[in-house]
Amino acid sequence: MMKFYDLLMRACGGFAALLVGAMTVLVGYDVVMRNIGMGSLDWILDVTEYMLPTAICASAPWLMYRNQHIRLDLLNMVLPPRVLRHIDRIAATVGVVGAGIFAWYALALLLDSRATGSLVMKSLVFPEWWTYVPVPIGFALLTIECARRAFMPATIDDAPADAAPAGADA
Repeated sequence: MMKFYDLLMRACGGFAALLVGAMTVLVGYDVVMRNIGMGSLDWILDVTEYMLPTAICASAPWLMYRNQHIRLDLLNMVLPPRVLRHIDRIAATVGVVGAGIFAWYALALLLDSRATGSLVMKSLVFPEWWTYVPVPIGFALLTIECARRAFMPATIDDAPADAAPAGADA
């Protein structure tokens, strides 16, 4: 089961990286074309506008899994490891509640938008609920990762082998 979970988390990170790369290419193309007088593709701004939150929702659980989320290094320097593990578990428990609530309400928003048949009408026209799909998925995965860190023994220090060392966080 952990191999599947590891693969899922890596897929989230890879998907986020692909989205950031695609955004870079699309925006770069748009800037170059406008500057050489070839005009602009109207849909590029709209597509990149929706790619950014999708990349964020995909990368959040992956970063938490890799232990590369935002942390206070000052605490790592002054508190003993046992106390830090306790604080990490409390923070992960708060994360379970917060991310779980966010996932629930995002799903409710998605279902409401789908039921009302709302449309996004910009340069591209499509159902509004499509824009909400990454949010409940990303926050559900973040909830699962926070639960894993909060309730499973010895998972906080079990960052994947290719992750940065525990003290290398921002």
